[in-house]
Amino acid sequence: MKINFYKYQGAGNDFILIDHTMGPLKNIDNELVEQLCHRRFGIGADGLMFITKHEDYDFEMHYFNADGKLGSMCGNGGRCIVAFAKQLGIIDRETNFLAVDGPHYARISESGEWVDLQMIDVDTVTRDGDAYVLNTGSPHYVTLQSGLKDLDVFTEGKSIRYNATYAEKGINVNFVEDKGDHLFVRTYERGVEDETYACGTGVTAVAMAMAKHKNQTGHIKTDIKVLGGDIKIEFDYDGTAFTNVFLCGPAKLVFEGEVD
Repeated sequence: MKINFYKYQGAGNDFILIDHTMGPLKNIDNELVEQLCHRRFGIGADGLMFITKHEDYDFEMHYFNADGKLGSMCGNGGRCIVAFAKQLGIIDRETNFLAVDGPHYARISESGEWVDLQMIDVDTVTRDGDAYVLNTGSPHYVTLQSGLKDLDVFTEGKSIRYNATYAEKGINVNFVEDKGDHLFVRTYERGVEDETYACGTGVTAVAMAMAKHKNQTGHIKTDIKVLGGDIKIEFDYDGTAFTNVFLCGPAKLVFEGEVD
């Protein structure tokens, strides 16, 4: 059996997308998902997504990590699946869709290559020593780091992700360096179990943590640079809750093909 697929990337975070709007999603072969995401024995990706129909929304997003397991919310994946939905003719310039963490609104440029994705509101930020811990659709650990370009993110991130506190459920580990006019972020992602070129829920968590760290309130816009490019975060923060949260960045089709 041959399956048509599309490869998308959002700031270097890359995904395999499959149109599954003709029927319900069932009997997923998790080992096959892992194989397709493998960069030596498959197509290669940070994750795989199926787009399906939904009675109450434009579509539903189903995200699987590169390890083949059903994942939590993926922000860059969410932006890419919006671009995919536009390509399929399911949406035009705006959409309301359903993901694992609930409904999301998004708007997309006319070209279909820039997506502003609304993320969930956040009202709980805790501390783990000097680090910030919060959930933006996926759980994140945020720590400030000088000399970030030279940091061994794989080793340092893995040691935190698998420590006694987080080993059972896992956590994404974000290192951030404040460059003044922007934040530089590198992320170790659970499920991928490696550093990725970008993490959408991660940079969202970083922007929130830094706003709290700097005691900022009001409407806040944050420019973020990741290994795969530039992302912008916007939200309102009243000192207690982050609302009207938007993850904004590129979402581009890389290629399409078919696989057995």
